[in-house]
Amino acid sequence: MKFTKTPRDLRSTREIELMRAAGQVVWEAHQAAAKKVKPGATTREVDDAVAEVFRRAAATPLFMNYPHPQRGRPPFPAVTCISVNEEVVHGIPGDRVLKEGDIVSLDTGCRVDGWCGDAAVTHPVGQIAEPVRRLLDVTRGVLNLAIELMGQKSHWSDVAAEMQKYVADHRFTTVECFVGHGIGRKMHEEPQVPNFCTPQFRRRHDFPLEPGLVIAVEPMVNMGSKNVRIYSDHWTQRAVDGLPSAHFEHTIAMTADGPTVLTDGKGKK
Repeated sequence: MKFTKTPRDLRSTREIELMRAAGQVVWEAHQAAAKKVKPGATTREVDDAVAEVFRRAAATPLFMNYPHPQRGRPPFPAVTCISVNEEVVHGIPGDRVLKEGDIVSLDTGCRVDGWCGDAAVTHPVGQIAEPVRRLLDVTRGVLNLAIELMGQKSHWSDVAAEMQKYVADHRFTTVECFVGHGIGRKMHEEPQVPNFCTPQFRRRHDFPLEPGLVIAVEPMVNMGSKNVRIYSDHWTQRAVDGLPSAHFEHTIAMTADGPTVLTDGKGKK
C-alpha cells in the first residue's frame, strides 16, 4: 500500500534526551499531583501542586493560556486539565471537591530548555466501583499495548487498529473526536495520532514508525457512548450519557532499539 507522507520532524538521539528531561519534570509533577488526589481535596489544590513542580524546575507550563481553537473563546486558564468522572478532557481546575468514588483525569505538560513533554493519568479517589476500576485498567492497558506494538508494527495504523479492537473487546468505547499528536519544540505537532483506525486514515494520513519519531499517545476511553458534549465554560468535554471516562497518555520516542517512554520517570537522577 502506498502511504501519503505526513509532515513530521524526526529527532536526533541528543534531541530525544533533551525531551526526556522535560518528560522527567512532567513525571515529577504527576507524582506531586497524585499525593493530592484524595477525598476532600479541590481540583485547584491538585493544579497548584503541578504548578509548583514546574516553578521549581524553571519549566514553562504548556497548558496555561493555551489558545482556544475557536476565535473569541477564552484561553485555557490553568496548568493542568483536570476532568472528573464523566468529564473526558480539558476540565478546568477550581473549587470542586473530590469525593470518595470519583475518578479524576490529570493531563499536563511543560517545556524545558525548548523541548516539550506531555502525559496524562486517571486516578481513583479512594475506593471506586469495580466497573469503573475496570475502565481505568483497560485504558491504562490500551496505552501499554500501543507502546508494545510500536516496537512490532511498521505503521501507526496497525497499532491504532489493535487499540480500537482491545477497547471494544472489553465493551468500552474509544473517543474519536480527540487524538494524540506529534510533539517536540511545540506541544502539538504533526502527525495526528488517533487511537482508532479508519480507511481514510490508512489511505491519506498514516505514518511509519521510524527512529526519531516522537509522539504523544493518549487514549480516552468511555464506559458508554463515545460521543462528547462541551460545557458552558467553553473547554470541559463530557460524555453525552454522563458515564465515566478515563484518559492515559505518555510521550514516546522511537529509537533504533524500539519505543522508549520519555514521561515515565525512568530518567530520574
